[in-house]
Amino acid sequence: MERTVAARLVFRTVAETKAALAIAVARNPGYTSLDEALSVTVGGEPVRLTELPDHHGGRLHYMEFADPSEVTVDYSATVTGQAVPEEATLDELIRYVRPSRYAESDRLLPTSYTEFGGLHGEELLHAVRNWVHGELRYISGSSRGTDGAVETLLNRRGVCRDFAHLAIALLRSKDIPARLAAVYAPGLSPMDFHAVAEAYVNGAWHIIDPTGLAPRESMLRITAGRDSADTAFLSTVGGSLTLNQMSVTAVVNGNLPLEDPARLVVLA
Repeated sequence: MERTVAARLVFRTVAETKAALAIAVARNPGYTSLDEALSVTVGGEPVRLTELPDHHGGRLHYMEFADPSEVTVDYSATVTGQAVPEEATLDELIRYVRPSRYAESDRLLPTSYTEFGGLHGEELLHAVRNWVHGELRYISGSSRGTDGAVETLLNRRGVCRDFAHLAIALLRSKDIPARLAAVYAPGLSPMDFHAVAEAYVNGAWHIIDPTGLAPRESMLRITAGRDSADTAFLSTVGGSLTLNQMSVTAVVNGNLPLEDPARLVVLA
């Protein structure tokens, strides 16, 4: 499979701002090729970038701005081939079953056991996906950046990260390791960066997308972590910025795969 993705960001910083991007496709030894280009400029002049390894093959690109700046970011990549499925280490299986900032599995334990008490493994994974899909409404702009799984459940609405956080919290409540993956998602509408859950069952990490908005087989990993605190596409580590423009594209060469929510799919 060949997939082509791109992202453009325009933002304004204050003086002495330090920022990190997480928009590059994660590196994986299974890809036949990964051709990419990343440009960050201020007034047409290139900005110095420091590339740092992030979680699960992802990469952060760190930058500093001494003066207030209007910054333009352009990224594109063409990927051929399929990723090698990632093996789980013991420390990851421990980390991803714990509660986290946006996936408060300890607070949702009663809900999880009430709804899914007798379910385990693959059956539990599908049940959680279908339950979250049925309980929440996808409404653009309906949630705040501070909302976690509990707030999402109370409001019964959200965007992709909210759907993923709720699924992750419910799975962790039943001792299934689960994490959030930031992805490019061909077929997604409206097009944007996308967030899905990954759960470890049957000896592998499998994608859960309770929104059902894009076929999982064509998704490309950017990064992954405990929740969206680990996977933000743009974050500051000093100073502040205002995002003024963002566009994302993701397509496949040929027809999109057909999505079957009942199938187990590994992020490739």
